[in-house]
Amino acid sequence: MAQTVRKPEIVSIARRDGMVTVENLVTRFGVTPQTIRRDLAELADEGQLERIHGGALLPSKTTNIGYSERREMNQAAKVDIARACAAEIPNDCCVFLNIGTTTEAVATELLHHEGLLVVTNNINIATKLSESKEIEVVVTGGNLRRSDGGLIGDLAKQTISQFRFDYAVIGCSALHEDGDILDYDFLEVGVSKEIISRSEHVFLVADAAKFERKAPARIASLSSVEALFTDKQPPYRTTDMCRAADTRIVIAPNSG
Repeated sequence: MAQTVRKPEIVSIARRDGMVTVENLVTRFGVTPQTIRRDLAELADEGQLERIHGGALLPSKTTNIGYSERREMNQAAKVDIARACAAEIPNDCCVFLNIGTTTEAVATELLHHEGLLVVTNNINIATKLSESKEIEVVVTGGNLRRSDGGLIGDLAKQTISQFRFDYAVIGCSALHEDGDILDYDFLEVGVSKEIISRSEHVFLVADAAKFERKAPARIASLSSVEALFTDKQPPYRTTDMCRAADTRIVIAPNSG
């Protein structure tokens, strides 16, 4: 395959999966590792990808990737993560699900639960859960973020403050190796902090691409969550930090 055809496809794969690896691209295109590394270097010089050890990912920005692109990125891994997370949420409890494409995947996996009261600031989740007669849904107020159906701001926080949640499932835009949970939208960060403060058990769902991304606003530390559900082993520093904080790391089985 010619480089002119290969490079756009590499970018397309990165948009779908969140990142690409030299090993997988060598297998996919049947070329040498040196050829793939040259492609990635050129794409990085063009600003289309950001090089990391062993591969590349979409460039980090101060604003998030578009919602439609995020929904498609690493989709299979998000389903696996969601399934593992939902398996630890019992019937007959109160749950908060916040903004994010992985939390939306968790909502889908909860459709067969019974006796749930789900509070959410995500209109997409509310619509999805309305399919079940066994789940009562409460939607917070707030400023509508049209890009992804999220509700943010003081009104959302005020609604959340009226509840005590058995379980909260939150997402993030990036995870620093030191354990900081990060996001792009400062208004969303305030809502996430309120969720954590009102919950008995906090589950963070984040695919492995989040370990390589950057975002400017800090939500909390991984020490604030009971469990991190992801699809690959986090970096060593993150793993050590979780061990010290007694935060479980759950690597979701690949359903392939």
